[in-house]
Amino acid sequence: MNTILELKNLTKSFGGVKAVDNVSMDFEKYRITALIGPNGAGKTTIFNIINGFIKPDKGHVLFEDKDITGLPPHKISKTGIGRLFQDIRIFNKLTVLENVLVAIEGQSGENFSNAIFHRKKMIKEEKENIKKAEELLDFVKLLDKKDIFAENLSYGQQKLLSIARILAEDSKVLLLDEPTAGVNPVLIDSIIEVIKKLPQKGKTIILIEHNINVVLEISDWVFLLDEGRVASFGLPDEVLSDPLTREVYLGV
Repeated sequence: MNTILELKNLTKSFGGVKAVDNVSMDFEKYRITALIGPNGAGKTTIFNIINGFIKPDKGHVLFEDKDITGLPPHKISKTGIGRLFQDIRIFNKLTVLENVLVAIEGQSGENFSNAIFHRKKMIKEEKENIKKAEELLDFVKLLDKKDIFAENLSYGQQKLLSIARILAEDSKVLLLDEPTAGVNPVLIDSIIEVIKKLPQKGKTIILIEHNINVVLEISDWVFLLDEGRVASFGLPDEVLSDPLTREVYLGV
């Protein structure tokens, strides 16, 4: 297996309760892997450990064979791990295009001296960045919305914009936290279509998702978590037809 991200024996407790209990997982490049399970199963805690929001009590996170355990979030982001949060993080008072532009890393315009001494280079780069941002907006089907304020997008469109923003960061691994939750059914199809195309753009996807139909449609692999542990792992059909899954997740 061509592994890009490894979790080794992760453990994290809060107030004596183990939110994550000796969890080990491997994530294969250019695949979509879903983390499912009931509330409190440890899914979000695992995401928070991966992108540095919290440190594990034990265990390691390896990204491209490098130990990134406990690095601050901004450094982990720069290594190539991006995240779509449940609470959408966009700039409401910027246009859709501007939201994507500000997410592009390493812009010359961020250095004041470049605006004075390297103006031609900066103008050329700005044009290239606009082209890149427009291509990403076209990919998530928001190009026709590029000049409106982000606050005027629907909730589902704002999630699509958030995906465009993390793609602008050139992340290799995308952590998607409930990408279809609360979204109008019509736009769920658009989000699914975008996510399914991401591996073709060289992205590895790990998502938390409660919509079983979405999991079945887009996932290559599924981890079922229960009480902080991996209860089952396999192909979507296998895991979701397992009696254990119906018991701990579906409640039947």
